[in-house]
Amino acid sequence: MPCIGKRYNRHGERLLLQTEDATVWSVPPQWTDLVSLDPEVVMSNGRLLLRIVDLMELATLVERLSSKSSPR
Repeated sequence: MPCIGKRYNRHGERLLLQTEDATVWSVPPQWTDLVSLDPEVVMSNGRLLLRIVDLMELATLVERLSSKSSPR
């Protein structure tokens, strides 16, 4: 997905990524390959793909998106 912009909000820097159907997603730079690897990931010798804090943030995002798409 191409990065089409960068924004800052109360959570810090966010990258805007666009999918093929023109949907734009705002994600932390750490979730992309556009930043250098985190020392925590490097020290894990390839066994850790996401930092725990990033995994928790991803779970929160998925939960929020799931609740928006579920029928009421």
